[in-house]
Amino acid sequence: MDDLQFVQSCLKGNKQSWSEFISRYNRLIYNYIYSTLAVKGRNISTEQAEDIFQEIFCSLIKDNYRKLSTYKGRNGCSLASWLRQVTINFTIDYMRKLKPMVSIDLRDEEGFSLADTLKEVSAGAVEFLHDQNRRKTLQECISLLESDEQFFLELLLNQELTLDEVKDYLKINRGAADMRKGRILQKLQDCFKKKGFLG
Repeated sequence: MDDLQFVQSCLKGNKQSWSEFISRYNRLIYNYIYSTLAVKGRNISTEQAEDIFQEIFCSLIKDNYRKLSTYKGRNGCSLASWLRQVTINFTIDYMRKLKPMVSIDLRDEEGFSLADTLKEVSAGAVEFLHDQNRRKTLQECISLLESDEQFFLELLLNQELTLDEVKDYLKINRGAADMRKGRILQKLQDCFKKKGFLG
């Protein structure tokens, strides 16, 4: 039975197939959770990892297996590869929710607050707003990328991995990494042009 037939069996409510799904992929999903956290440089408790794991499985079966039914096995994509991407997305989303809120009035060791900084910025408000607009546009353009492209950028920019480190992590060759980077940058450039930022 290939991956697509296996998934179809799960979707039809075959309990044996679903039990096999859990036993076959639960360790894999845990590994993907922890490897994503390692790349992001984050440590979370076992309970939080369990929360992510449970959330992933709940999402797969929610609304009569709606999420799981989106797996089509196109372009030779294995179920394990598809679950890897689902896990990466959920883990990143979970970590975003954990970001601490910063008070605008909270003062650092030198007595400065975010409110003070914003007052100073108001002197150069036009430049600041222009930069803010560029940042907002960049975020919008990044949000239009495929989830795997967003993760590629996350590794390259936020985690500051070299292209060689990224290719090793994603288990692709250097040529594929170069092509993917070029394609992503071209998409961002095209998006910026459409929004009037590049001539």
